[in-house]
Amino acid sequence: MKNTLEAKLAYRENAVRSATPIELVVILFEAAIEDMRRAVSAIQTRDIEERAAAVRHAMLILQQLQGTLDFERGGQVAKQFEQFYNLIRAKLLESQLRNSPELMSQQIQFMSEVRDCWAEAKKQIEPQPLPMPLAPPPESRQDGLEDGGPTAGWSA
Repeated sequence: MKNTLEAKLAYRENAVRSATPIELVVILFEAAIEDMRRAVSAIQTRDIEERAAAVRHAMLILQQLQGTLDFERGGQVAKQFEQFYNLIRAKLLESQLRNSPELMSQQIQFMSEVRDCWAEAKKQIEPQPLPMPLAPPPESRQDGLEDGGPTAGWSA
């Protein structure tokens, strides 16, 4: 178990170090969602310490996300994200106080939807590598070099 956790942490650390800013946002959302899932499980098993630790870590992640908002450049969008993070944080506390896995699950759903939007934005913004075209077999070349076509006598 210890080796699995260490490997997971090493993988996550490497992913964070090589991540673009938008990938970091996705990673933070995924970590918060994972914490909330742990909290749901802890609520169901009545593990108060695990629930509190999971909620506390999710709150720290939300605080980090909120702290990176740029209100000058982000304008209204940044304000909407601030409201979103405040709402999620309030609902996490409420679900912890009420011991409500249903309310916590709602927050997981909201965070997952926003995370999916960030992942889609990443696809739209960051260039995707182009697939390498396969060269046609030598017998099917159509560049005119074998048959004396228009490029046969061309030289640079």
